[in-house]
Amino acid sequence: MKRSIWRRSGQMAAQDDEVPLNAIRAFVTVAREGSVTRAASSLGTTQSSVSRYLSVLRDYLGADLIARRGRRSDLTEFGRLFANAVSEPLETVGFTAKRMRRRTAAGTNRIVVRTSLSTFASSLLIPNLQAFSAEAGGVIVDVISSLSLPSSSDDFDILITRDLSVIEPADSWEIYNEELVCVGPPNLVAGRELSIVRSIPILNITSRPDILPTWLRAMNLSSNDIRAGARYDHNYLALPAVMTGKCLLVAPEIIVSDLVRGGALQIIPGSRAPSGMQYRAFAVDRSEYPEIARSFCRWVARLCKRATLAQAT
Repeated sequence: MKRSIWRRSGQMAAQDDEVPLNAIRAFVTVAREGSVTRAASSLGTTQSSVSRYLSVLRDYLGADLIARRGRRSDLTEFGRLFANAVSEPLETVGFTAKRMRRRTAAGTNRIVVRTSLSTFASSLLIPNLQAFSAEAGGVIVDVISSLSLPSSSDDFDILITRDLSVIEPADSWEIYNEELVCVGPPNLVAGRELSIVRSIPILNITSRPDILPTWLRAMNLSSNDIRAGARYDHNYLALPAVMTGKCLLVAPEIIVSDLVRGGALQIIPGSRAPSGMQYRAFAVDRSEYPEIARSFCRWVARLCKRATLAQAT
């Protein structure tokens, strides 16, 4: 009785030209697994259900796709051609649907911000997160840092980066065009000119090997014109060193602006130069809270704009 229903549904599909997508999915699984039994296990259904799907697809296409040889299910030549044609597009559809799925989660809204800019996060982003949380109705913001290229299987809603790219659908915002400055403790650099860089050691940040050469070119200097100081992995490690030591640091202005305004550091006059790097924020389409993610990116853009305006005053 059930078989006749499936047969009639296949004939209706053929008559109405409605593509039997479930049947195609079952066939592709059989082609991949090599048997109806393994395909049924992979799909979480019964062998008889898979067989009925195959019957529907055979009626729709008007050709045999599978030749049974004992327990194996070998593809016919037509079946092989069809499997090669539809397998990849079907996987793409499934992947895209999962990525863009909107799930309703219970409890407090929560987003994950991933960033490759650890010093930017510690000096500007994290100190202001409570303001965003209050503005967004108490949303919880988790922050993780990573220098590796993100993938669509990683768990994050927003990426803030300078040098990485997102390979999946996402909205993006330009949040900051990086400006470099040379800073030092006020008791060391107060009243001094740019020539001080020839006599005071400048710290080296190994995670940003581009900064110092870029800045030197902008200042018409070479590495032979300065004294090389100690090495640090990241700017956030170097900041305490430059605040308490007899050394200088060339860094993005946005990460030292609060320290400059607070009097812990001072910018050497004439040391400002663009690096050519741009900070961007991405809100990925697959976020469980896409509107909150986009709202966060807009908020970060405003935060950086305020910081830039404060630098200019």
